[in-house]
Amino acid sequence: MEKFVVSARKYRPKGFEEVVGQEHITTTLQNAIDNNQLAQAMLFCGPRGIGKTTCARILAKMINNFEDGDVVHSPNALNIYELDAASNNSVDDIRNLIDQVRYPPQYGKYKVYIIDEVHMLSNAAFNAFLKTLEEPPSYAIFILATTEKHKVIPTILSRCQIFDFNRIQVSNIAQHLKKITQSEQIDAEDDALHLIAQKADGALRDALSLLDMIVTFSSGKKVTYKSTIDNLHILDYDYYFQLTEYLLQERIGDALLLFDEILKKGFDGHNFLVGMAEHFRNLLVCKDAKTVTLLEVADTIQKKYVAQATEAPLSFLLSALNITSQADLNYKLSKNQRLHVELTLMKLAHINAAMQMASVAANGDTVKKKVV
Repeated sequence: MEKFVVSARKYRPKGFEEVVGQEHITTTLQNAIDNNQLAQAMLFCGPRGIGKTTCARILAKMINNFEDGDVVHSPNALNIYELDAASNNSVDDIRNLIDQVRYPPQYGKYKVYIIDEVHMLSNAAFNAFLKTLEEPPSYAIFILATTEKHKVIPTILSRCQIFDFNRIQVSNIAQHLKKITQSEQIDAEDDALHLIAQKADGALRDALSLLDMIVTFSSGKKVTYKSTIDNLHILDYDYYFQLTEYLLQERIGDALLLFDEILKKGFDGHNFLVGMAEHFRNLLVCKDAKTVTLLEVADTIQKKYVAQATEAPLSFLLSALNITSQADLNYKLSKNQRLHVELTLMKLAHINAAMQMASVAANGDTVKKKVV
């Protein structure tokens, strides 16, 4: 049986041009190398799975001018050292690293030290590292990476050039997934790839792991929207579109039965509330043509949102958002959580009626004032 290589490793970028969604970082680093203005201590920070360690490795290779295929054979490959601070976070580990720094490279110009999860170092280890980081030898370059910049002590931060990596946009992740599925000759629906990209929450590595899982689940070269929803245990958009129709038409019974169906499928009431609030937010965004671009969904889903936004009054959406937000806050405090969500649905179904009564009352007061 051929050994399986996960997509996150198989498609790991080999150059800055392959890095997704971090152009502001890769351009700066490329210019720094071209102009010989590279800092000797850098801190790469940002959420998980967005390319911090990958960029550090690419940079290390570029500094010493060797290609990815030369890793084993090139003497310059010996000039790159990686330390995982999550498991090597003691003072002794840092002292061993400092001892290595004292010796210049036998080949090439630079020795590059990549310290991953640097926030995991102990305070004593940070303090032992300070002097070396402040005045490193001319041949030493340090690249620190962390997901939690606020845990790195200020004296370390002040000695580093800081690069803030962004969460990768849904559209960029979906586009990259499409390239991979085409390369692997997998027939993937655009809606499915968008859903995977949304579920990854800005982390490309997570998106690639999810794609591998869904391809395996489908047991073939096909990734459908249905198989993606089933595998990731996500509520279909259609449930929220249907529910909104019921609420706008004040069909309380149908709304409650739909919620019951959702619970029977194993979905959590709290997640349902959060998804409902997001649905109302998306409809509100679609009320203005300028803000439709804020909607990070597939084109087919976007058209549905735009269509339903024309049916839902602005006053309804604003009130619905307020009600669902309050329900979200109070969900965990409720003794009967199912009833809590059902009461929320009843309130939502009565928004239009309440608005009409308020309007009639306001008009009545106006008439009385005129008569007086």
